[in-house]
Amino acid sequence: MKQILSAISLIVADYDEAIEFYVTKLGFDLLEDMPLSADKRWVRVAPPNACAQGSSLLLAKAASENQNKAIGNQTGGRVFLFLHTDDFERDYSRFKHAGVNFREEPRNESYGRVVVFEDLYGNLWDLIQNNSASDE
Repeated sequence: MKQILSAISLIVADYDEAIEFYVTKLGFDLLEDMPLSADKRWVRVAPPNACAQGSSLLLAKAASENQNKAIGNQTGGRVFLFLHTDDFERDYSRFKHAGVNFREEPRNESYGRVVVFEDLYGNLWDLIQNNSASDE
């Protein structure tokens, strides 16, 4: 049996502002943007080359008061998503130049170099470059 995690739903306030953040500031690819109804779209974004591995974010516009309350706090303030990179300094510099908000200065851990940043709604991410060459 073969299984992959293909998409993670991320609740957003607005499709277009979320696309703008992920595509322009983080450099993600817009994989799909398909209308499903007058106010609902199927929108998927992913880091460059991630599509081949099957992982993407499904940007899901909040459709209820409970969902609105979860925007920016989908994990109760814990780091939610982990973006691995093959060049930490390149991506850190690019994100910083694009205005991405970092919660701390980059640090070295036993597993590699890491820094916590926020998406446009305040969800926390780790930008990580592992020490292991096999993860690059």
